[in-house]
Amino acid sequence: MSPDLDPAEFARIAETLRSAPTPARTAKDIVDYIRDQLDASLAGVTLIRSGQKLETCAATDQKVERADALQYALDEGPCRDSSWQRQTLVVTDLATDDRWPRWAEKVTELGIASVLAAELTDDRGDRIGAVNVYWPRPRTFTDDEIAFVNIFTRHAALALAESLNVAGLNTALDTRKRIGQAQGILMERYDLDETRAFEVLRRYSQDHNIKLRDVAEHLVGSRKLPPRSE
Repeated sequence: MSPDLDPAEFARIAETLRSAPTPARTAKDIVDYIRDQLDASLAGVTLIRSGQKLETCAATDQKVERADALQYALDEGPCRDSSWQRQTLVVTDLATDDRWPRWAEKVTELGIASVLAAELTDDRGDRIGAVNVYWPRPRTFTDDEIAFVNIFTRHAALALAESLNVAGLNTALDTRKRIGQAQGILMERYDLDETRAFEVLRRYSQDHNIKLRDVAEHLVGSRKLPPRSE
């Protein structure tokens, strides 16, 4: 089965990806669509997190999670290289490919024989991760399939980046809301002004090694400051 290269279809899937309610759902939709278009049973999405750490945020099953985790642990593999090197990498047969020998040896034991990994880059050109697709048997890749992957992952990356940005903004807004609520509790209880109440929260966070948002969350939920973090 050849993948669909119709511009109208790409517009449709781009809209579907942008309408997903969370980054996790966006990543799942990416996995489901590319797996269907490439007739694959296994796929996942890798994200580059803070500290340049790679993390699988969507996977069809535990075999994908294990294959990805091996790449992170061994520091070699196509999805790892695709995430950092801005390219689409294909492996027709891991048994005869010598680019990642330690990883290949491990994943062939999982029943994986062929791999495609494509970069995800946002609209500023920043790397955000990769899409990884696995097959249990060796396979070749047509020019149409590579063209589809390169176009689709562009749409996928933009949708995922947008979803991650919105989620980050929502988290920040929720954190500010909780801190404001915690300040209100302290202001009422101890007759403090807004600045002093925030300073109490900030100092408690620093002195007890607890994140400020967690101090606020605990205070709002229990009306008590949290116990010291061990």
